[in-house]
Amino acid sequence: MATNSAPSALGPAAAAFAAKPKNRSWEQFKRNKAAVVSLTVLVILILLALFAPIVAPHDPAEQDLLQRLKPPSASHLLGTDDLRRDLFSRLLYGARVSLSVGIVSVLLNVIVGIVVGALAGYYGGKIDAVLMRFADMMLAFPYLMILITVVSVLRPSLTNIIVVFVAFGWMGKARLLRGQILTLKNREFVDAARTIGMSDARIIFRHILPNAIGPVIVSATLQMGGLILLESTLSFLGLGIQPPAASWGNMLQSAQTLTILMKAPWVPFFPGLMIFITILCFNFVGDGLRNALDSR
Repeated sequence: MATNSAPSALGPAAAAFAAKPKNRSWEQFKRNKAAVVSLTVLVILILLALFAPIVAPHDPAEQDLLQRLKPPSASHLLGTDDLRRDLFSRLLYGARVSLSVGIVSVLLNVIVGIVVGALAGYYGGKIDAVLMRFADMMLAFPYLMILITVVSVLRPSLTNIIVVFVAFGWMGKARLLRGQILTLKNREFVDAARTIGMSDARIIFRHILPNAIGPVIVSATLQMGGLILLESTLSFLGLGIQPPAASWGNMLQSAQTLTILMKAPWVPFFPGLMIFITILCFNFVGDGLRNALDSR
């Protein structure tokens, strides 16, 4: 019963999981060539990051001062840095850090945002007021200043950065989902589910959430690129991942001397290029998902 009534109950911005068959949404996504190419690039990057110990030709921390600042060659595909560390190997290991920050942080943001948004939107009343006022309070904090302060006080590490990103990144997802659930919770298919005695949890996660999750997915995809850029900014400022561990941000930070910029421009160029390509790909994928999941 819920399946037949769901499409008519969707709001204008609701996801197409019920309004369109999944294969139709995929066909719509495939029409966006930039999104398909971007998704392919991201999959390749993720695979390279996962298998970095196998793919990397050198130890990313191995140093040889006699071979410092060597240009790209057969032995070092992207050259070496000021400590003679192989740039290609460090880019692969840096991808593990940057992609982990973006993907893990956003997944946790989505989980927290779904729980808070579902409770606020479905139950309303005092629960909605308390949860949304708390979200408003969190949004009022100067995010970047809090982030820099917390990372400065705590020891900079991948775990601490992810914790801060999650603590201050779930509010937008919660508000998006709450708005979608408010438009769906009184529809016919939800009333029918209540009538046959389904539990609130089953109604929310089985019937309402699949119809409301589309905007959250798009927002999450776009946020991944933003968090990767933010982590790179922190690492560039010396507040992110600390050497000798490689991240794209601290690779840029170590290459900002005038000597390197003038004599070895490939050292900052390649990590900067990877940051640019990754963020651009996430944005294109998010744009493609928005078109594919928008019922209009």
